[in-house]
Amino acid sequence: MTVLGYSTQRVWLHWLSAAVIVWTLISGFFVACVDVSPQLAQWVAFLNVSLTTVFIPFFVWRLFIFASHARHISVRAFSFMEKLGLFAHTLIYLIVSIVLVTGVLMMDRPIDVFGLVEITQPLSDPELISRFLVIHVWACVVLSLLIVLHVGAVVVHELCGHRVLRRMSLCSIVRSERPE
Repeated sequence: MTVLGYSTQRVWLHWLSAAVIVWTLISGFFVACVDVSPQLAQWVAFLNVSLTTVFIPFFVWRLFIFASHARHISVRAFSFMEKLGLFAHTLIYLIVSIVLVTGVLMMDRPIDVFGLVEITQPLSDPELISRFLVIHVWACVVLSLLIVLHVGAVVVHELCGHRVLRRMSLCSIVRSERPE
């Protein structure tokens, strides 16, 4: 089923991605920049590692849908602003991919997923792990800036009468799927 240009699946994956990414960025930067108790820092780290580990397959699915959709569009017919939007979205997908991969590769201990599953850390070389940590932090900074730009673009679109939020609304999906 399509809801004003976005499938139900794409809308759900978008908002799942937004929730996980925004939560992990805000909570991660908060713990890194504010003097918090070791217990809170440990809880946030545990929660963020668990959330993002579970999120990875959903993101891979979302990336697959994006790539499949992108294959069927003619970029030549796009206006400059549409090309800019496609570039920005592609950049967001690329940076999220880097954040997730480096997040796994920077782990200096087994990856504990909500206390249910433990995944062996992929690397053991402390220097290599440290390099991936640096890349991860900078990728998170870039991703934060891209999200601010993304939200800013949504605000501009809404102010110009282009109802992007309505097209990406979960309420539209619920209303359109309700039997008449």
